[in-house]
Amino acid sequence: MTSAGVDGRAPHEAHPRDDTAVPAVRSEGGGLSGLLRPDRVLDRIAQDLAERFGSVFSPETVDRYVVESHAALARTSRVTTHLPALTARFAADRLHALARAEAVVPRDVLEVLFVCVQNAGRSQMAAGLLNRRAAGRVRVRSAGSAPEEAIHPSVVAAMAEVGVDLTTEFPKPLTDEVVRAADVVIAMGCGDACPVYPGKRYEHWLLEDPAEATVEEARRIRDVVDAHVRRLMTELLLEP
Repeated sequence: MTSAGVDGRAPHEAHPRDDTAVPAVRSEGGGLSGLLRPDRVLDRIAQDLAERFGSVFSPETVDRYVVESHAALARTSRVTTHLPALTARFAADRLHALARAEAVVPRDVLEVLFVCVQNAGRSQMAAGLLNRRAAGRVRVRSAGSAPEEAIHPSVVAAMAEVGVDLTTEFPKPLTDEVVRAADVVIAMGCGDACPVYPGKRYEHWLLEDPAEATVEEARRIRDVVDAHVRRLMTELLLEP
């Protein structure tokens, strides 16, 4: 779509690309100078998301979020063959959060954000359990102040035992717009990495880190996290 975004900039005009060209080094704002960008893949992602968010954001804004999301994930991604798909998911989620933070989409349900250091254990457990128990009545996100390459295998195994599939999830860096979009922010051992905004509910859960845990140990941590999730749901007036 061609409407301008909330940043007030006019849409850019399409420009031809040489499909035979190798990935180019493209300099972007926000500290991304020198990023090796696979142009055709990221442009396709940006075009798809520009259509999806065209009534909200300009193509330039969408393109910037795609490039920044790709750069952030590339720093920690272990399997680069999946990086384009993860970039599309991460950028789309960030744009949705930005739209909510800027009040350009309805705040139809509560949003809960779980933050830990690596986003590979505790926050993923909490997000998966709340997603399963709330059944669509809240929107759940998770992030890490220093994300790991992948979710801990013992965590994936322990969560599968209770019907929560984390095999398609991935560690994500903490970004400002997901904090601003959240109504409830739950921190788990990440110190003061999460910015504090007025009007939000903040909690700190003291939970053991399952980074080096066996499946049995991860199972025990999972059950403690689940007890916290059930309490949170009760306080949010959501029946598990």
